[in-house]
Amino acid sequence: MACYPALPMTGPIHALPETALPVNVDALASALAACGYLADRRLATVLFLSLKLQRPLFLEGEAGVGKTELAKVLARMQGAPLIRLQCYEGLDVAQAAYEWNVARQLLHIRLAESSGQSSPRASESLYSRDMLLERPLLAAITSERPAVLLIDELDRADEPFEAFLLEVLSDWQITIPELGPIRARHVPQVVITSNRTREIHDALKRRCLYHWVDFPDLERELSIVRQAAPHAHEALSRQVVAAVQYLRTQELFKSPGVAETIDWVHALNALERTTLDADSLHDTLGAVLKYQEDIDRMQGESAQAVLQAAALTQPL
Repeated sequence: MACYPALPMTGPIHALPETALPVNVDALASALAACGYLADRRLATVLFLSLKLQRPLFLEGEAGVGKTELAKVLARMQGAPLIRLQCYEGLDVAQAAYEWNVARQLLHIRLAESSGQSSPRASESLYSRDMLLERPLLAAITSERPAVLLIDELDRADEPFEAFLLEVLSDWQITIPELGPIRARHVPQVVITSNRTREIHDALKRRCLYHWVDFPDLERELSIVRQAAPHAHEALSRQVVAAVQYLRTQELFKSPGVAETIDWVHALNALERTTLDADSLHDTLGAVLKYQEDIDRMQGESAQAVLQAAALTQPL
């Protein structure tokens, strides 16, 4: 069996300079708000600790509550590159970390044969660093400057893939059999998200700081909507938020997230509506509910209950 030399380590792993970190939780929350993300105190605290301790952040919660958006805002706030790994069933190392550039290897073999290059030397160069195609995980640890690595919807990937992530999250390196370990130039800020369609293994969770991202209360969600849809009428925004808050108390197939609240406000605003009435509710339910069964359930008396909930909200 051929034996390939290990790739030399890239030296000490560099972390984000202390001066680049917000000085405390309040400063971090303010920085996030300046970039358009309104985090509550608990979320700001766990994110601050993740940055300070250089620990991956594992976020679970319903779809549409802002887990992915937090990673995007974090990268924007720091001026760091955002490297995203979107998980899906069947995801493997070739799509997530690296793969060999087969086309270039074949070309190299043909050139070696035509020039009479010795076989052992040609074989060795087939598995050099230049022959690697970087995928998100490898790109994150070899980035020239600290990156934000978003591993999005990990629960969609197969369970065996989690085992591969353990080396990355523990040692900040990826071991390639033909080359050896490639260590990170900088510790990436890792944000892992899950919609909890399945449980993630404890071994991975132990390497992370954990936070459950819940739906916001009415006033926080209204603040988010005001920021995301500043041109919408105040009464409309308040009624829509109250209606969505009510919908989440119902036995729906899929409760609407904050993203759906914002979409609904944008849709009604585009129709030049200033309040939520029966016709508006009937015509635009598809902006907030994504399953026909849920839309059917919110008809008749249920629709009236939604409108009553929206009407109960009072201005500050």
